[in-house]
Amino acid sequence: MTQFLLQACWWIPFYGLIGAILTLPWSTGTVRKTGPRPAAYFNLLMTVLAFIHGSVVFVATWDQPPQQLLVHWVQAADLDLSFALEISTLSVGAMELVSVLSLLAQIYALGYMEKDWALARFFGLLGFFEAAISGIAISDSLLLTYALLEMLTLSTYLLVGFWYAQPLVVTAARDAFLTKRVGDVPLLMGVVTLSTIAGSLNFSDLEKWAETATLSPVVATLLGLALIAAPTAKCAQFPFHLWLDEAMEGPNPASIMRNTVVVGAGAYLLIKLQPVLALSPITDSVLVILGAVTAVGASLVAIAQIDIKRTLSHSTSASLGLVFIAVGQNHVDIALLLLFTHSISKALLFMSVGSVIVTTNTQDLTEMGGLWSKMPATTIAFVVGAAGMVALLPLGNFWAMRRWLDGFWEVPLWLVIVLFLVNGLTALNLTRVFGLVFAGKPQAKTRRAPEVGWPMALPMVILTVIALMVPWTLQKWQLLISWSGPWAETGDFDSVNLVLKTLDVPLLMLSGLIGCVIGVAIYWYGALPKPVRLPIPALQDLLAFDFYIDRIYMLTVVGAVASIAKISAWTDKYIVDGVVNLFGFATIFSGEGLKYSGTGQSQFYVLTIAGGVAGLLALVIWQF
Repeated sequence: MTQFLLQACWWIPFYGLIGAILTLPWSTGTVRKTGPRPAAYFNLLMTVLAFIHGSVVFVATWDQPPQQLLVHWVQAADLDLSFALEISTLSVGAMELVSVLSLLAQIYALGYMEKDWALARFFGLLGFFEAAISGIAISDSLLLTYALLEMLTLSTYLLVGFWYAQPLVVTAARDAFLTKRVGDVPLLMGVVTLSTIAGSLNFSDLEKWAETATLSPVVATLLGLALIAAPTAKCAQFPFHLWLDEAMEGPNPASIMRNTVVVGAGAYLLIKLQPVLALSPITDSVLVILGAVTAVGASLVAIAQIDIKRTLSHSTSASLGLVFIAVGQNHVDIALLLLFTHSISKALLFMSVGSVIVTTNTQDLTEMGGLWSKMPATTIAFVVGAAGMVALLPLGNFWAMRRWLDGFWEVPLWLVIVLFLVNGLTALNLTRVFGLVFAGKPQAKTRRAPEVGWPMALPMVILTVIALMVPWTLQKWQLLISWSGPWAETGDFDSVNLVLKTLDVPLLMLSGLIGCVIGVAIYWYGALPKPVRLPIPALQDLLAFDFYIDRIYMLTVVGAVASIAKISAWTDKYIVDGVVNLFGFATIFSGEGLKYSGTGQSQFYVLTIAGGVAGLLALVIWQF
């Protein structure tokens, strides 16, 4: 039975797709008498089946070499388009993470969207969404991954635009779709190029090809930049980061998935392509620069936001910026560890803030306060999720950061500064949110705020336990770093070197502690009057409006496109249409003129023909 499930593991992404299809009678309005709930139950059932099937496969693949399943799609002459699937502990584990988060998000959605008339449509979209991401997790084919990324782009557009009657929602869905399409087009160019020069689009084959590939620096750089365009857009990295902030207009259960596994799918593709990207040092440098700029910039912008979901969305961009830096430095193991710990902690944070939103009917941080005693489960979930986002011993992100800083004396100084700065700013931001939402005195919208019902509380509690068990899980997977370090095996150390080699631990803890202390002083104990105003108002506005990137786009890219469109419209109207109309008028006038020469008398036609022939003969004789 286990072997059969192992061979049929390619069916796991189809469970979500089947669930989406089963919801169609309710989402299209064909079935009305039962209400939309049965559609949600069908989709939940299929996700449970996917989780059970994936669990069996995960156990069967533990400590086993990767296997590859090959599905031939098109075979003609020398053309062989095949879909390869990788069945390994890593790929199946990533697929299981998607199933767990999707299952918890769907249970959560039963409570969050209990009174929404389009509940069936929402669950259908979640099933479609889950199918695309699960397929990306086990795909070993760049071609298949590209197709699934297109599915992911479409499902993101539909989920962001779920409440399509609101103008801001329509704008957010459009911007999210177009931004991702801008990244997908260069990726398609890279896919076509790789299929030509590498001879295969399977990730395992590309890794072997990259070991011996000899590309010119220009070709390697252009290829690398084309391949990182889509992950940059999917992960909301600068300069394609604005869509994730706007996408918070969608339902919060979709935001749980979007800020965890959707952005993770883009980073997962980046990790798979790392051997090819390493062919160009310029591409690696671009990844590091984009990641550092986004990590620091998004951390600063998050602190200036007053919308609770938007401040967490900017935090997502900052965390994925660290993943980009890790991939650019060829630290794939660190990138995967960061993705794993971020997904669980950020899902827990969005569940807790979703509970606050549905209870208080507001997303404005300045209208909240005093919820810690009224919503204990939500408060604990937020605290655990926030601690998991910061390098706080012993939770998961601490081990990811410490793995990165292992050998502190050898790590570049700029990287140490970026990591400590982002960690401190993240701690400050999350402490600020906790102080404004849960601490302080209750306000008008929080005085009578009860704890959420069990459909929302249950997944929060389960995910809280999972987040607390992450260190134990990492220890079982042997991913934790020994406190003594590799030098202990040789005994080649003294007290001074030991202090230097373990200096990363207190400094890492100190960076987060400084952020927490500043946040507590300002937002818990009122060291500064609230709302907090910086001494330079222009600086505060700069952060609050995301460095005015949207306005810069309006003046540059959008303005250029609008100008080109106007020129194109004028050219089409007055030049193209003018030439066509000229030929039309010439045809009409010549036809009108010639109709008077049609007498119907044969001798006139013979005379005309003879005159024409005589004219041609005269022209020929004159030429010779």
